[in-house]
Amino acid sequence: METLLGIVQVFIAFILIFLVLLHSGKDAGLSGAFGIGQAGSSFGGGSLVERNLDRWTVFFAVLFVVNTLVLLKI
Repeated sequence: METLLGIVQVFIAFILIFLVLLHSGKDAGLSGAFGIGQAGSSFGGGSLVERNLDRWTVFFAVLFVVNTLVLLKI
């Protein structure tokens, strides 16, 4: 069980790193490469996409913390 949770932890970490890198910052980050933060994009200005990106990032961050706590208790 501990090995399975460890493998899941690594996958969650990679997904979380990817999601954080997609966020636009001062220099638009990697999200500019995919057109997420552009005003003229087909997603209606990117606000819905940015909100969903925020939600997924928070979801995976909470999942990461919960999985870490479970691994510590084993």
